[in-house]
Amino acid sequence: MAKKTILGPTVRPGTVVEFMHGDQPQLAWVLEESSGRLRLLTINKREMKLPAARLLPWQGPVLNAEASRQDIQNALNDHQEKRGEIQAGLDVMELWDLAQGEMESAPLEWFADLLWEDPDDDQVAALGRAMLQAKTHFKFRPPNFEIWSAETVELKMRQKAEEKEREAVTSAGQVLLQALWTAYGQGSKPKLPDMAPELEESLSGILKRKIGDRLDETERKIWTAISKGLPDLPHLPLLLAQTWDILPVHHNYLLDEADYTWEDSWSESFSNEIKEIENTFSNQSETPEVEDLISIDAATTRDIDDAFSIRRDGDGYVVSIGLARPDAHWEFGSELDKAVMYRATSLYLPEGTSHMMPARFGTGLYSLIAGETRPALVTDFRLDGSGKLISVTPRPTWVRVAANITYEAADAAIENRTDESLVLAHELAEKLLALRIEDGACIIRKPEPIITLEGEGAQTTVDITLKEQCPLSELIISEFMILANSGLAAWAGENGVPLLHRTQDIALPPEAAGMFTEPVEIMQVVKLLLPPSLETTPRRHAALGVAVYSPITSPLRRYTDFINMAQVCTFLADGSPRLDKEGLDQMAIYLGMRIQAVSAVQRFRPRYWKLVHLAARRKEYQSAVVVDEAGPMATLAMPHLQVNVRSPKKLLGDKLYPGQRFQINFARVDPLTNEIRLSEALEE
Repeated sequence: MAKKTILGPTVRPGTVVEFMHGDQPQLAWVLEESSGRLRLLTINKREMKLPAARLLPWQGPVLNAEASRQDIQNALNDHQEKRGEIQAGLDVMELWDLAQGEMESAPLEWFADLLWEDPDDDQVAALGRAMLQAKTHFKFRPPNFEIWSAETVELKMRQKAEEKEREAVTSAGQVLLQALWTAYGQGSKPKLPDMAPELEESLSGILKRKIGDRLDETERKIWTAISKGLPDLPHLPLLLAQTWDILPVHHNYLLDEADYTWEDSWSESFSNEIKEIENTFSNQSETPEVEDLISIDAATTRDIDDAFSIRRDGDGYVVSIGLARPDAHWEFGSELDKAVMYRATSLYLPEGTSHMMPARFGTGLYSLIAGETRPALVTDFRLDGSGKLISVTPRPTWVRVAANITYEAADAAIENRTDESLVLAHELAEKLLALRIEDGACIIRKPEPIITLEGEGAQTTVDITLKEQCPLSELIISEFMILANSGLAAWAGENGVPLLHRTQDIALPPEAAGMFTEPVEIMQVVKLLLPPSLETTPRRHAALGVAVYSPITSPLRRYTDFINMAQVCTFLADGSPRLDKEGLDQMAIYLGMRIQAVSAVQRFRPRYWKLVHLAARRKEYQSAVVVDEAGPMATLAMPHLQVNVRSPKKLLGDKLYPGQRFQINFARVDPLTNEIRLSEALEE
């Protein structure tokens, strides 16, 4: 009968031992031992040398050291089979249940004694093998096994499941992306591999989140693995997702990059907060104090922020401007408030409108809809006969707007002098404009293309027409809004109310003052300007020609205006603003970044559709004018589209000058990569 042994200082020849190889226990026979160095014959018939310290802490049995190679092989095969059978019948999880909480660690023999009264070598070795595999429940620290706690086991089990899922997603993703890329290159439908629904969901989610660069650390590792071997192209995830048909042609990837939810679905999770505000509104509604205000907006406008009335005051004027007050029943710091601040601004795109506020507020409860009682900030601006501001008197109150008028109707009333109030308003607006130009204002007037979309997906067609100008009423609204924003900024400074300011404190040459309508002139003055900054320190806004400027006239559409509205109204109600300058400074940093991210959608999405329009007509000639010929490349403007294009000068001829007109067409127009390449340029 074989003799049972335990680990000692030396290992005798003829002993059956195990050691770790490739993360698995390997069975072997000791042929020779010398000063802690062993010569072994493995079950795979390979001789090797190994330090005794490398052995696993279970040995035996000790057999005949003089056995032949065949007898050794037979013995190893026999013990391998026995240990495999024993291991297959073990429930290591049950053993963990018995041991957990009793000890933090123990030698293997202690665990074996829990299962058997007198365990033999094969039973002990089989148990050791099983516990080595149970990495979620035990940790082998020779010669003992640590027993993980229930909390640690739960964590490791979750990690193991996640790792298994990650491996499955990676394996399927590599095949999928290759198939998608092949199909995209061939312009054909992809031959998709068979995948479980959960794998499809994971991979589609990774592709969509990659478009917006919002992958977590695990997903970034998966993306790196599954996209290996694919070209590093701009918008690769979008192209693959569209090839897979999980995103439509013309998908607005800019929304993904800005992490901005389109339309009003985002507000559904805040229905309880919205309902509470609606109830508070109903309970606090008051009899309107002001009922003579009118608004002028586009016919399609539903989020009406502002309205006004005007009267003569001796030789001067009093303009009363009413601004919507969505802050009236607002809980700042709430989850709804955080969501609205994250949206930062409303978006007005060719495919539709997405409001900053929940639609029930922005186009409903707080919109200055004619005939409806609304909370508002009404400010009386008193001006002298030349249009210079004398005093600013704001007050929170309730109003009922008398009429919502379109630009077209207002222009007709001014031209025909059928509404003396509007005629008076236009008279004052002209004076306000002249004063701003005297103060250095740089005013740019250019055509406004209207983009109309028809159809969906690949069948979408783009039509571009120029907006019909309503210069009389548009001047009233632009000047009255600048009056309100600059006038209330000055009032806030006098009363110590910190606000968020739009500043552009730059020195402009005298020739930059005035109104510019020609493309060459516009290009020249634009080069002199810098983007305005958002800050709490009041400074000049050079392009507007005002000493201070705090946006407040669009509280339904812009969070900066919303915050400024709350600052003014809490000061008027309580004698102190809601936030001090330090609090506003902290907000300005975050809000500035969000505005920049979301505003990029507003800037670039209409251009995308203009390029789609051009791509469908790239062989048609378009009218263009040279606006800049400095350097090796010239810039041409297409005023009817408000699109500029760069071209090598050699394509335009030897004699080139600003204002020179061409008929141009294109070799390539790629809306996705914003690439425009001229093909021909014929001088008019």
